[in-house]
Parts: sequence; C-alpha cells; structure tokens
Amino acid sequence: MQIDLNCDLGESFGAYSKGNDEKILEKITSANIACGFHAGDPNIMLQTVQLALKNNVKIGAHPGYPDLQGFGRRHIDISPEEIYSLVLYQIGALDAMTRSQGGQLSHVKPHGALYNRAAKDKAAAKAIAKAVFEFDPDLTLFGLANSEMIIAGKEAGLQTASEVFADRTYQSDGTLTPRSQEGAVIHDDDQAVAQVVKMVKDHKVVSVDGKEIDIIPDTICLHGDNEKALAFAEKIIHALK
Repeated sequence: MQIDLNCDLGESFGAYSKGNDEKILEKITSANIACGFHAGDPNIMLQTVQLALKNNVKIGAHPGYPDLQGFGRRHIDISPEEIYSLVLYQIGALDAMTRSQGGQLSHVKPHGALYNRAAKDKAAAKAIAKAVFEFDPDLTLFGLANSEMIIAGKEAGLQTASEVFADRTYQSDGTLTPRSQEGAVIHDDDQAVAQVVKMVKDHKVVSVDGKEIDIIPDTICLHGDNEKALAFAEKIIHALK
C-alpha cells in the first residue's frame, strides 16, 4: 500500500517568512506551491520549485482567491467565469517557473476558501476542472474526498486525487469543519495520527458529531505552516510505515 503525502508550500511573501519548506520537502511526496494570489511571490515560487526538484517531490499549482491579506481564506463572490480565468492564470505562472528549471507540473490543488467553495458548489468546481483540463489534461486535480471537485474533475476527463486532512475535523456531510468554528483544527498529535490511520486502513473518518463517514484517501494533506509541522509529519510517516 502506498499513500501520497502533500503539503501547501511557498507561502512566504516578500519580507514575510512562513513555514519550514526546506525541511518539510524532505518528508513529503507532493508540494502544492502558492501562485502569488493568496500567498507567495515570483521569487518564492521559483525558490520553492527548485527545492521541490532537489528533493524529487512532485510539483503542483496551488491557486487561490486574490486575497493576500486574508490568506485566501475569505470567500469572494466571483463568477465561475472569473474562477476559470484566475485558476488558469495561476497554473500558467507556476508552470513557467517549473519548466524553466527542467521540471514538469504534476497536479493542481485549489486553496482555502476557493477549495471549500468548490467542494460544494458544482459551477465553481466545473470552472476549476475546465481550467485544469484545458491547460493540460494530463494534470491531476486534487480535491476534498467525496466532493463536487472530484466529481467535476472526473467528468472533465481528468485524473483526480481524493484528499483527506490529518489535522482537520469533519462535518457529518463529509466537508471540513469551517476554521471559524471551534474544533476545526486538531491540535493533539495522537488524535490526528489515529484519524489518518483509520482513514488509510479502514476508509472511514468520524465526524465531530460521531457519524462514521466512508472516505477514500489518495493523498493526505499535512499543514506545514506551524511550529510543530516537521515533528508532526515525522509522526504521521512513522505511523503509516
């Protein structure tokens, strides 16, 4: 059995440093690199691509809403047509960085509020899938397991990867608990590790209200933007092995 470990990276910006990308890249298999809209800038994008290639980590575009101040976690009411354009634009930017270094883009994973919208909003999910497919039909689309994003990706003819989260709690409908609600993030490492093992071995996750949900994990998201990220990644890898 094999499982992909992904992490959202390249989220520093200008003089602001975020995360421990260099060390995290030694632990994961897929990197989702911010494309300058919710985080990142051209220099950070290029540096992160170079680090990913050095560690033989698959490179993915991580497009988000144009929301640097809110880190892409605030909903912006834009049309599916605008979503298509901004996703296409961001994929193209990271693809240029990757190709210039002799690499190749592997996947696309939307970020934050855009990701959560596309999990439920069919029109938004279709717009993202269309942008990915029309840029490169060989790219894999990452989306929340059991979501509209996965359905839209398959309908568009893309390979999809159903994503699960190590340190986030789930609602009874299979969506992530919004960060605005208490208990959205799991802070206890042992609890998070147990959730991951259950998802991988049993294909089940228990929601915040105790409901057991069927879930197929193709890739596990590890968040790399807190001080415990590296130690947590090591615990997850040890448990999976």
